[in-house]
Amino acid sequence: MNFSGFVVQLLNGLAGASSLFLVAAGLSLIFGVTRIVNFAHGSFYMIGIYVAYSMVGWLGTGLGFWPALLLAALAVGVLGAVVEMVLLRRIYRAPELFQLLATFALVLVLRDGVLWLWGAEELLGPRAPGLSGSVMILGRQFPTYDLFLIVVGPAVLGLLWLLLTRTRWGTLVRAATQDREMVSALGVNQAWLFTAVFALGAMLAGLGGALQLPREPANLEMDLHTIGAAFVVVVVGGMGSIPGAYVAALLIAELKAICIWLGLVDVFGIPVSFSKLTLVVEFLVMAAVLVLRPWGLMGKPQGASRHAGAAEAPLRPPGLPFMVGSAVLILLLVAMPPLTTASPYITVLMIDLMIAALFAASLHFIMGPAGMHSFGHAAYFGLGAYAAALLMRTLNLPMEAALLAAPLAAGLGALLFGWFAVRLSGVYLAMLTLAFAQITWAVVYQWDDFTGGSNGLTGVWPSAWLADKTTYYYLTLALVVVGVIALRRMLFSPFGYAMRAGRDSVLRADAIGIDVKRVQWMAFVIAGVFAGLAGALFAFSKGSISPEAIAVGKSVDGLVMVLLGGLQTLAGPVVGAVTFTWLHDTVARSTDYWRALLGAIILLLVLLFPQGIAGFFRQIFDRRRDAGEVRS
Repeated sequence: MNFSGFVVQLLNGLAGASSLFLVAAGLSLIFGVTRIVNFAHGSFYMIGIYVAYSMVGWLGTGLGFWPALLLAALAVGVLGAVVEMVLLRRIYRAPELFQLLATFALVLVLRDGVLWLWGAEELLGPRAPGLSGSVMILGRQFPTYDLFLIVVGPAVLGLLWLLLTRTRWGTLVRAATQDREMVSALGVNQAWLFTAVFALGAMLAGLGGALQLPREPANLEMDLHTIGAAFVVVVVGGMGSIPGAYVAALLIAELKAICIWLGLVDVFGIPVSFSKLTLVVEFLVMAAVLVLRPWGLMGKPQGASRHAGAAEAPLRPPGLPFMVGSAVLILLLVAMPPLTTASPYITVLMIDLMIAALFAASLHFIMGPAGMHSFGHAAYFGLGAYAAALLMRTLNLPMEAALLAAPLAAGLGALLFGWFAVRLSGVYLAMLTLAFAQITWAVVYQWDDFTGGSNGLTGVWPSAWLADKTTYYYLTLALVVVGVIALRRMLFSPFGYAMRAGRDSVLRADAIGIDVKRVQWMAFVIAGVFAGLAGALFAFSKGSISPEAIAVGKSVDGLVMVLLGGLQTLAGPVVGAVTFTWLHDTVARSTDYWRALLGAIILLLVLLFPQGIAGFFRQIFDRRRDAGEVRS
């Protein structure tokens, strides 16, 4: 740890900031104009590096290298335009969360498309011609190509600034960012403006990926890893702010570089590994910025969205048909194990389906009635699972006691995180929940002595009387039914009505004496408790738990379940959880390209059922009922 090493690490941070800025700038442009939280933006980055690899192979590693990178970026831009025209243009009027679901499905399709074209192995590109060497800086070698990358970031920032401030198209983009409806009213072809912006954003992401070809191998994990970092940069810099994205990328990249330079440091006699903070430093920064300045470093307070101020569709108390159907379903679940003795796997699958239903119901509790969109609900699922495992392994508690105590541990986590989260709203609240979930994941992933680190914890089996899967099935069924019914009862209690009042109009709720933030905080804790119960049941059903239970993918799965079933229906989360989990299991066992097939099915369901599966059937029922009342 010396000055020369410090300078070299700062330069490394500058090089990394350029590629991160390119991805974040494209994401910021797309969100600013279309208001779509494009989950597939990391896929464009991944495709950029793969296409660049093939282009370099076709054009040669000499003079053809640099044109290959530009052609790769253009190809990704064309792909982005096609995606916008074929898919996204059809769902602009759909609820914003369903647009997120569609882009998530697109991630699955694009990943398997890359797998089919390039295979599963990592692909390392050649060195950049003319920039393959290194230079000496304070007695240390530094790659010449990284110096080139340091220049690329400010150059692209300057070009974007000229494009957005010195051209008519840029003026239209900035106007659309402020008020899209007014731009349309002035006669601007909004559809083609959206297509052009989406293509430019995708091209920037593709360029960011292509420029990484000489630095890192192309692999299939780049999409989700990159989109997480890009979301952080956009939120920290300020939604829609291109200069803010560059400042945020620079800040985060340099903090990571400093952490690597510090390495292992004794702090008051305690060894602290700063290098491990690189997994979580960006989320720590995002959490701090969102708490202190929710609109970002260089952003402005976001105006109301096109859906703001409109009350959500009301939740109706369950009628007689719903109650009869629920009773029949429970009876069928009770009879399931005796009817499927020839196929023990069905019992295991049914346990997974019921746990997923409870997890989705807990997320729906705060998303639908309370209007709080969480991108980090897996934190409480994982806290419950790890608490159950650790209580058994470290305190030697019996399984039954651990199962009861684990949801309380998850509730404590929700109590802490929720206190900060409920002070925000909209996408900022969602991003803060994501930050807290990733911080929790990083702690679990790296605390080897306590949580088992990346290996997780094993040997977490239920008590002897629950060793038989059928017996454990009935325990899971009982707890899940009680949990789902309890959540539903709370929705139609005074507390539930207070939640919905705060969701529909904070000012009116406050005027009649409802403490909206306190109600939302309590809802956050309740949802965390039931998610923790689902996590504890999951840990005992599998006999082990790993950090994947807290990873962002688990949170996304929960979102997909809730949205797929229908956000404004009682049965929605259960229907969505069963549909998604069953599809995931069935499709994964039927083909090597199960992600593409699953993504295509989700896209089809989104287009056919924009209000979710259960929401679609509820609409049909409501129309028939209203028609019957008119005739009578």
